[in-house]
Amino acid sequence: MDELISNLFKKLKAKGWMLATAESCTGGLIAARITEVAGSSEYFDRGFVTYSNDSKTRQLGVPAVLIDDFGAVSKKVAEAMAKGALEHSNAQIAISVTGIAGPSGGSPEKPVGLVYIGVATWDRANVYEHRFSGDRAAIRAQTVAHALDYALEVCA
Repeated sequence: MDELISNLFKKLKAKGWMLATAESCTGGLIAARITEVAGSSEYFDRGFVTYSNDSKTRQLGVPAVLIDDFGAVSKKVAEAMAKGALEHSNAQIAISVTGIAGPSGGSPEKPVGLVYIGVATWDRANVYEHRFSGDRAAIRAQTVAHALDYALEVCA
């Protein structure tokens, strides 16, 4: 993981970019992982932990109607979270995650392990859907690793 973050930092430095995060199901784990690495303040602007629906709306500007119509765990909300993190920071790239880490909270339509990862720049936004398996810790760890990997791809 340190190599992944090191490579991400190299790409961010080459572009002169800062990163922001908007996290729900990971509760700040992505930001924590990034800031474990010395020198991260050169590349990491801020992290939003928006666990509640209200915080997604208040901190990131996610329209409440998106949450009402599609649910907090949805592609549309993940995209809005990533774009909101850009708009409410000094970053040029943002990662967002929203999902159901379990062990409860799932449904047939949205099972435990369903996670949406958004990566946005001022030019574009991509959202990736995953159905991770394992316990809560495993789902969250997989989410962190994939989110960082997607950010690295977008920076390439």
